[in-house]
Amino acid sequence: MKISEEEVRHVANLSKLKFSDDETTEFATTLTKIVDMVELLNEVDTQGVPFTSNVADNINYMREDVSVAGWDREQLFKNVPEHEDGLIKVPAIIDEGGDA
Repeated sequence: MKISEEEVRHVANLSKLKFSDDETTEFATTLTKIVDMVELLNEVDTQGVPFTSNVADNINYMREDVSVAGWDREQLFKNVPEHEDGLIKVPAIIDEGGDA
């Protein structure tokens, strides 16, 4: 199936892309080759071939959801330059934002 330069220009326009005439010609040629290669797959006899969604034997191994103790808040706050009411204070990053 031949992809025309006009089709390349049309898709480029929809994508808000601009290509030179040489690039348009090259894209048309390359895309035509790609589509022709994909069309070759239509010639393959797949009768009786089971559907394959993944060629790797990936299995999701689930682990038990176990709660574990978190970090000691006092220990963590030793590394924080400024905190208040159990929260870390950070500088405001938005104008007119006041205190963080």
